[in-house]
This record gives sequence, C-alpha cells and structure tokens, in this order.
Amino acid sequence: MTLKRQRPRRQAALPPQGYGEPQSTNPALRAAVLQLVEKQLTSGNPPETRQTLERLVGMGYSREGAINLIATAVASEIFDVMARGEAYDAARYLAALARLPQLPGAVDGETLP
Repeated sequence: MTLKRQRPRRQAALPPQGYGEPQSTNPALRAAVLQLVEKQLTSGNPPETRQTLERLVGMGYSREGAINLIATAVASEIFDVMARGEAYDAARYLAALARLPQLPGAVDGETLP
C-alpha cells in the first residue's frame, strides 16, 4: 500500500479589513490633531499655519477642509517623530504646509478634492 503525501490545505487569503473602503481613523487621535491645529491657529505659532489656512481658503477650500489638510501635515510630522524615531523637524513641517494641498508623501501632486 502506497501512501500519498498530502499537502496541507491552503486557506484562501483574506483581504485586509476594510479592503476597498477608506481606512477608518481613531476618533480620539483625530480630535487631538485637530485640537493641535486650532491651538497653532489661535497662538499664531507657527505663523505659517494661519498663512496656510488663509491660502487654502483662498483656493476654494472650506475652513474645515483646509484645517483637515493642515491636520495631515501635523499627523505626518507626528508619524515621522514617533514611528521613525526622528526628532521634530520644524523645517520639514513648514515644507509640508507649503506643499498643501499636495498631501504629505503624495506621489505626482496628489491632492484632496
């Protein structure tokens, strides 16, 4: 009697959770980042945050939309500091603000509508 070697059954690969849908965000983290943007605006530090808000609103973005774009620059800088172990880089953050509405890390001038 010959035994046939059986291969283990492969399970179908499952797509990542939320595949094809926008990735959800942590509401508490989102609120903290938006609060940081508002604090920058009210304190005027750095002044480029207010200038960026005014520039984006002048381009046709709503105030809320402009603040959300600024929040992407803040979140990107926080990510670089925490995940990569890099120090806060004011020049990098200001450069990200200057590139808005191009998103941080975007390819080929990708912007939010």
